[in-house]
Amino acid sequence: MAKDYQNDQELFALMKRELFTAVVGDVMDKMGYLRQFLPPEIQPLRDDMVLVGRAMPVLEADVFAESFEGANGPLTNKPFGLMLEALDDLKPGEIYVASGASPRYALWGELMCTRAQILGATGTIVNGFARDIPGILELDFPVFATGRYAQDQGPRGKVIDYRVPIEIGGICIDPGALLFGDLEGVLVIPREAEEEVISKSLEKARGEKLVGKAISEGMSAVEAFKKFGIM
Repeated sequence: MAKDYQNDQELFALMKRELFTAVVGDVMDKMGYLRQFLPPEIQPLRDDMVLVGRAMPVLEADVFAESFEGANGPLTNKPFGLMLEALDDLKPGEIYVASGASPRYALWGELMCTRAQILGATGTIVNGFARDIPGILELDFPVFATGRYAQDQGPRGKVIDYRVPIEIGGICIDPGALLFGDLEGVLVIPREAEEEVISKSLEKARGEKLVGKAISEGMSAVEAFKKFGIM
C-alpha cells in the first residue's frame, strides 16, 4: 500500500493534521508496544502545543558547583558542560530531549528556544523544569516539561553528552526516534515499526470519524462497534 508521505516533513505535517496521541497509543498497544508513553508529568506548556519530530537526546547530570579547583573531569570547569554544543548541533526536524538531572533546576529556557527555532528544530522535551515561560509562549515553540521553575542549572547541572540513548521513565529514546506529543501525552514510536504504526493510526483515526458520524446520526454504540470495529 502506498504511503501517505514521502519524507519527514510530509510525515510531520500529516501527523499534526490527522493524528493524536490517543489513537497512536491504541494502535501500538494492539501491536504489542505497551510502554511507549513518557510519564504523564511531562506536559506541554500550553494546551494547544503539538510536537512531532526526531529525537536528539541530551544527557544531563547534577553537579554541586559551577567549577572546582583540582577537578579531574574535563567538563567540571566548563559552564553548562556540553549544553551549548548540543543546542548548536540541532538539525531541522529534530527535538531536543533532555534527561538525567534531578528536579532541582530548569533544563530549558527562552534563549535556548530562540536558538532551536532558528535551527529548524520542532520542539523540546525535558524530563524536568522549563523557565522563561512568557517568552517561550510568545515564540510559540512547543516545549514539554514536568513543570515551571526559574532556578538556573548553571551551578547545579551540566550536559555530559548528546546524540546518545537516554531513558525517561524507563523508556529508551534513541537518536532519531520518532516522537509525538500533544495535550494527552508524549509517545516514542519505535523506528522498526514506524511505518506500520503510522499507516494503522491513520486508518483508525479516519475510521473514528466515520463512527462519530454514524453515532451522531442515531446508530447505537453496539451497532457502530459491530460495523466498524472501533470505539
